[in-house]
Amino acid sequence: MGALYAAHADPLLRFLMRLTLGARHLAEDLLQETMMRAWRSIENLPGDPEDQRRWLFTVARRIAIDAARARKARPAEVGTIDIGRLPAETDGVERVVAAHIVHEALPKLKPEQRTVLVDLYFRGLSTSELARRLGIPEGTVKSRAHNGLRSLRAIVGPMDVS
Repeated sequence: MGALYAAHADPLLRFLMRLTLGARHLAEDLLQETMMRAWRSIENLPGDPEDQRRWLFTVARRIAIDAARARKARPAEVGTIDIGRLPAETDGVERVVAAHIVHEALPKLKPEQRTVLVDLYFRGLSTSELARRLGIPEGTVKSRAHNGLRSLRAIVGPMDVS
């Protein structure tokens, strides 16, 4: 088994790296599984090194395909939330502080961005209502809101609520 590994592991790893789009850890896992299958079937492996290589590459490709299918079938993983970092629902201090910070930052925005953000987020108007009120396309309202929020984040900086 050591001679089989020494002769074929490097080319197999390069092959698996291409199949996994450069994800080395995944390619190494697939190589390990390929070698485990070779070990389990050691008595059935061809004697010729070139035939062994073909067999290993075929097994590696099939394992990579199975792994890719398994990843697609599994729902996307989401990060865990540290509940200790979330503010308590009844604790309004964070909201008051955040509101004060936003209130101080709003005058630093362009007037058209400030108007859109105040009407959307504080007065509760929809984008279509605001577009009619301002006489501009709805896409322009959305663009101003997006750019206004980006500018507001740049002015305020990261806000840690912990």
